[in-house]
Amino acid sequence: MGVGFAFVGQQYNLKVGNEDFYIDLLFYHVKLHCFVVIELKTGKFKPEYAGKINFYLSAVDDLLKSPLDSPSIGLILCASKDNVIAEYALRDVNKPIGIAEWQTQLTKSLPKELQPNLPTIEQLEAELENLSVEVDNEE
Repeated sequence: MGVGFAFVGQQYNLKVGNEDFYIDLLFYHVKLHCFVVIELKTGKFKPEYAGKINFYLSAVDDLLKSPLDSPSIGLILCASKDNVIAEYALRDVNKPIGIAEWQTQLTKSLPKELQPNLPTIEQLEAELENLSVEVDNEE
């Protein structure tokens, strides 16, 4: 996936209140010292995805992050997105969240200071393919 990424879990379980929630992919970046929450969507981006990943980032920061860690980063990978809708959905969110289409380079939608430390879409796709093979082999 790129330099510095450590895989934490797929369908990572977070218990919040009396409910269970599942993060599609959770990584820890050892150079940035933060968790990276990735949500995978097969369709076009919807504004409610921003609320969901913001919720996950808040929960991860409260439940998993140590005082030495930086705030978590969120990535929403979807089949397509309307840039205006994406901007409105993220405008007042104060957490670093990127939205990328599977066909584009993932890091373009994140703050410039984070871009060199995050993977390209090709690296993410290869990692996801490896995870699928591992899960298939375990069954």
